[in-house]
Amino acid sequence: MDPEHPATGDPAGGDPAGDPAGGDPTSDPAGGQDMLVLLQTLQTPWSTRELQQLKEEAWRGFAALDDPRAGLLHLLGGIRGWRWKGSSLEAWVTCELERWLQTQPPPGPAQGSPGLKQLQARALRVLAECPPSLVEPLVSIFRLRDVDRSRLLAHVHRLQQEGKFKEAVVLGTRLRLQPELDLEQMSAPLLLQDKVNLVERYVDGFPDLQRRLLALMDSWCQSGFDISVVARRYPQVTSLRLEKLSPRVLTRQVLRLLERYGLDPASCPHAVSQRHLAALRYLCYKRFVEGSMSQESWADHVRGLVGPSPWLQEQLLASQDDVALAARCARDLSLPEDQLPASVVTELRRLQLQERTAEAPFTDTRDQYYQLPIAREDVHFLATWEDLARHEGELLRPGQVVGMDLEWRPSFCTGGRPQASLMQVAVEGRVFLLDLPALSQPAGGQASQAFSRLVSRLLSDPSITKLGYGMAGDLKSLGASCPALAQAQKQLQGGLDLLQVHKQIRVANMPAPGADGAQGTRGLSLLVQQVLGKPLDKSQQLSNWDRRPLGEEQQLYAAADAYCLLEVYWALCREPARFQLSGDLARSPPLGHSKRSGAPEPPGPQEASAPPQQVPEVAAGAFRVVCDSMLQGLARSLRCLGVDALTLGTGEDHRQAAEVARREGRIILTSGLPYHQLRAQVGAGRCLWVDCSLKAPQQAKAVLRHFHVCVTHADIFSRCQACNCDQYLKVSKDLMKQLVWLSGRQEDPSSTGDEAQSEDTQEPGSAPEEMPGGCTYNPPCRWLEEADLQVRVPATLGNGTRLQLAGIPTGVLRRPGLRHFYCCVGCGKVFWEGSHLGRVASQFREILTAAPGSHGPSVASIPSSGCPKPPWPAP
Repeated sequence: MDPEHPATGDPAGGDPAGDPAGGDPTSDPAGGQDMLVLLQTLQTPWSTRELQQLKEEAWRGFAALDDPRAGLLHLLGGIRGWRWKGSSLEAWVTCELERWLQTQPPPGPAQGSPGLKQLQARALRVLAECPPSLVEPLVSIFRLRDVDRSRLLAHVHRLQQEGKFKEAVVLGTRLRLQPELDLEQMSAPLLLQDKVNLVERYVDGFPDLQRRLLALMDSWCQSGFDISVVARRYPQVTSLRLEKLSPRVLTRQVLRLLERYGLDPASCPHAVSQRHLAALRYLCYKRFVEGSMSQESWADHVRGLVGPSPWLQEQLLASQDDVALAARCARDLSLPEDQLPASVVTELRRLQLQERTAEAPFTDTRDQYYQLPIAREDVHFLATWEDLARHEGELLRPGQVVGMDLEWRPSFCTGGRPQASLMQVAVEGRVFLLDLPALSQPAGGQASQAFSRLVSRLLSDPSITKLGYGMAGDLKSLGASCPALAQAQKQLQGGLDLLQVHKQIRVANMPAPGADGAQGTRGLSLLVQQVLGKPLDKSQQLSNWDRRPLGEEQQLYAAADAYCLLEVYWALCREPARFQLSGDLARSPPLGHSKRSGAPEPPGPQEASAPPQQVPEVAAGAFRVVCDSMLQGLARSLRCLGVDALTLGTGEDHRQAAEVARREGRIILTSGLPYHQLRAQVGAGRCLWVDCSLKAPQQAKAVLRHFHVCVTHADIFSRCQACNCDQYLKVSKDLMKQLVWLSGRQEDPSSTGDEAQSEDTQEPGSAPEEMPGGCTYNPPCRWLEEADLQVRVPATLGNGTRLQLAGIPTGVLRRPGLRHFYCCVGCGKVFWEGSHLGRVASQFREILTAAPGSHGPSVASIPSSGCPKPPWPAP
């Protein structure tokens, strides 16, 4: 058979040209035109939400068609791009036709006839591109599960030969053909295009395919592998993303899937070796460059990573910048000389000779770091239930303040969160180190029960103030290590997370992390330095906390990590004004808002630095800011609420922000290291550091609260999010239709223009939702007149701004009840009334100060970063 001219009725074939013997009902345009007429008839009840009338009209229309299935294919085949997501009128018609066919024998070609086979061939092409919600209805309507699987497989192979790799994988997935298709042939082209998500869906539910996929990807991770060799096997792949398949990036993907599928890491030796190599480089940096890791801890981790692998030993030495560092690695690991390069052996011998002949001067660096202020005998190691019982009174004394921390062995391999090894509880004058492996095993044993009871009582007693730094993450690790404490976060009462207090302190002109010049000073160590004057010594942080007995330095480090929380707390309570804090630290954000807890809206550091005295409110329209290039999402969110927000372009010098701020009287918002320099140029109160770990809407709320900005419903969409302009022109619907038509846009008869194309998509077959509020938007702007247009094609305003007509779906122009549009004078973006305003108002409801009086326009194309997406995809 000629593959370019397949026989009639072959679902794997090309264009079903028709059956010359009896005529092809699917090629007769009359049925398709009848379906389009029916669609137009249904527009009115669809737009008015008359569901009963809609169903009755649809069923009468189906019964009047000679073959509604052929008409449906004509309808769906005319849709280009599939921008709608299943809640349009076309989707409803598809689902309703399925229900109608279930009540009676289907009209049109009979089962097994050439006509039905041609319908099935066309349905397969539609199925490869349609939204996922229509897969089951189409499979049912056209009885695709009854088609000979060899024909389905042939169609998938045909798509691959044509270079339609995505369509082939999607179709194979939807028809569950994966076990009969070649995994590498199906997945490799998509991996080369960085479409890993499609490949993941392709192997979902097939453990054998998951193992084979990981084996394939792991083979690409081996040292020296050239991915371009694979790319040359698939010349049809045009949009290669080979930079996404570097060993480093690909290794992360393999290890992620390895954990997701729960497979043995030994099945991916190349990816695991690459992961170990990256960990070795990190450990060498900590040991030899940063100098923050002891020789003992370094050697312990490196031996565990290298093991007996000659390749990793070779890579470890080769990764050092000079022979001296390689020799130090070999010395610390006691590697045999016969396994070392000659140059490293020479340097190693010189180093050993130097150490024997010259005694290195002892340097006591303890004075540079925070020192535990209690005696060594006041640090207690508890490993049995008798130990717990002996000290229970001290641990659970009502009304006291305790510092809590956890330690665990760092994991540089695959797997989930490591098991906690040590829990530290500090009270005034004492620190208790709780041996978690001994106290939590066996589960249900006497020690385990005593430990979980004691910790539960400690956490749930509201009279005991529990201090931590990132407590939510520690409690989550505690629950993972001790199943009896899985609800530790919910049990906590009286907790104070000093991480949130630290965020407030940074706003009050204290050194930001990394900005004080102290290399490696961050987190709790930085807080201790800011409050107590010296940082923590973190040299034992990466040590082996699973080892027993713990070393003396480990125990002192662990005790200091917990006791410093008490001293920081007491210092902040004594002098809150010194750190720009309120007198009551308990008013700090609750634990549930900790960033590490994964809460949806952690407060920004700005929120708590507001002075306690009454500050007059500022209207949103009068508030003016300039944001650095890392805060463009924040700028769009602020504009959405009516704030005049400028942004620096990518690559612009941050000093320009200070110039703009001084010239135009703006506030500087920055998330980077230049905060101190910028603040010095514009003065106190004119520069704010923004936490870039927060999402843009959360940043916007924190900024507005910090500066007491009053936002009303009338401010929403009073300014263009794209260009910051606050001038609109109102455009009549008729004039907009003319401008769109003159621009050369052709109306798509399949587009309904319904707002059901929202991210909040409805199920197929449902009616469109009613827009919230039912109010209209009426900003203070005048109508666009002919005199305002410099030219009509392309539509250009007198100031040279071209209207962005391509962002208007054709169906919007036919929407009942929509009478006018708005265009931004600055950039030409076009807006119209919709439900976007309701979502924005809901998102920012806690900072809005007035009752809703109007609804704003929905934008045709809103950038997705930082703001809710519009109710239709951008063209």
